Amino acid sequence: MTAPPTLPKSRQRLILAVLMVCSLLIWLDNTVLSITLETLADPVQGLGASPAELQWATGAYTLVFATLMFTAGAMGDSFGHRNVLAIGLVIFAGASIWAAYAGDAGQLIAARAAMGVGAALIMPANFAILLWTFTGAGRATAIAISSTSTGVGMAAGPVLAGLLLGHFWWGSVFLVNVPIIVVALTGIVFLVPNFRSPSVRPMDPAGILLSITGLAALTYGVIRAGQVDDWSRWDVWAPTAAGIALLVVFVLVELRTEAPSFDPRLLAQRMFGGGNASMALLFFSVAAITFYNAFYMQGALGYSPMKAGLANVPTAVGAVVGAPLGARLVRRWSLRPVAVPALTVAALTMGAVGFLDLHTPLLWIALLLLAQGLSVGMVMAPVTGALLSSLPLERSGAGSAVTNTARQVGSVIGIAVGGTIMSIAYRDAIEPSLGSVPEAVRDNSRVSAEQARHVAATIDQPALARAADRAFIHAMHVGAVWIMLITLVAVVVLMIALPAAGKKNPAPEPEYEGARSAEPHSTA
Repeated sequence: MTAPPTLPKSRQRLILAVLMVCSLLIWLDNTVLSITLETLADPVQGLGASPAELQWATGAYTLVFATLMFTAGAMGDSFGHRNVLAIGLVIFAGASIWAAYAGDAGQLIAARAAMGVGAALIMPANFAILLWTFTGAGRATAIAISSTSTGVGMAAGPVLAGLLLGHFWWGSVFLVNVPIIVVALTGIVFLVPNFRSPSVRPMDPAGILLSITGLAALTYGVIRAGQVDDWSRWDVWAPTAAGIALLVVFVLVELRTEAPSFDPRLLAQRMFGGGNASMALLFFSVAAITFYNAFYMQGALGYSPMKAGLANVPTAVGAVVGAPLGARLVRRWSLRPVAVPALTVAALTMGAVGFLDLHTPLLWIALLLLAQGLSVGMVMAPVTGALLSSLPLERSGAGSAVTNTARQVGSVIGIAVGGTIMSIAYRDAIEPSLGSVPEAVRDNSRVSAEQARHVAATIDQPALARAADRAFIHAMHVGAVWIMLITLVAVVVLMIALPAAGKKNPAPEPEYEGARSAEPHSTA
């Protein structure tokens, strides 16, 4: 069993740059879509997508990403992480072109799911290559530098989306991925060795099938409830119950598997299980509040895509500042007295969305988003490190898979539940204003505020547009209260999970499964 070759420093730096481009691509795609949702809902400028279709356009990507990511590492062990990374980028590029030229919401949802496949292959391979390219102190430095791509993507994505939407059609926000991928693929082919582990992990086809079908059925049931506003209908409760049952079977199957890709046994540990539950709830809340924010700024307030993109920058700035600040404070005071107050502040900032209205100055919105990003960054980074460092070294790879999957699942369910709450509350609020609206277009006005504004312009009833704005604000306020309460539950769970103040948590060094038991082989 041979150790990986030591690469020249210059080549290591170039490989790091290539990996950062790959990581940047994922974060750009996550953030540009939030600015594009309002345009996609427009019947003229976009696809006329309903809230349910937009929930699926956002959630399909995250759902596939979440359920394939814990198996993608095993594929890298078998076929080489460079090969898997390159295949992931090619799939992502093809799906981006498909999304850019989608003729309807259904095609866009399918393309977004295909993009999720590419992203699931990119992320684990990207991290594995980084860990095997660098060793010792250089590895920690490389991880720190690589993590900056997250902040850059969060900050640049909304601005880039606003710029593109201001000059081109909505598909340009997906098409821009292609030249980035060409640059990344060129660097991968000429610079990156094909690292692979000598101890190959088995694939988990049963786990993949059960997790995808279970999450998809559960998500469908929740979103369908928002469409029909009736939980007693069979097409709501049946898929919801089936989804829960399939996920229970998934856990049972993984428990009986000797080397599961997703190991539920780890969740039985108080700190690891409780901490991941808390972070999944936080991701639930962040996904839901981000979904609301997209329609608030461009729909209710009428901001241009560029202005909305710039208005979202404080969130990214807060997250970038909050992550290292939280790490420094944890080294001084330990994790619990830092993470619990930060998560509480995050919950309150989400509840404060309930005070925003049609006349709130942009400065107040920016300050709220800055506080939200800062508090989320302060809790997310140190808690993630503590959770992984709480496991034995040989379990760190499996722990990383569980952690990433739990958070993506939280995001999927957050989009579904948050959008459903908004749809139900909006319909209840808009109904009294539809008496004078012609029957032929009344149903369209019930679908969403975007559709109601279009109807108002078509039949020349500006009062309907104003009523739609008020109904949306009411729905956003209702959703904000629920999201705050869910985040406060995350606070309680985190308090129970974390050790008492005074017990310092060791500084983590992220690991990747496959590197835990043996050194990698590589073929240049």
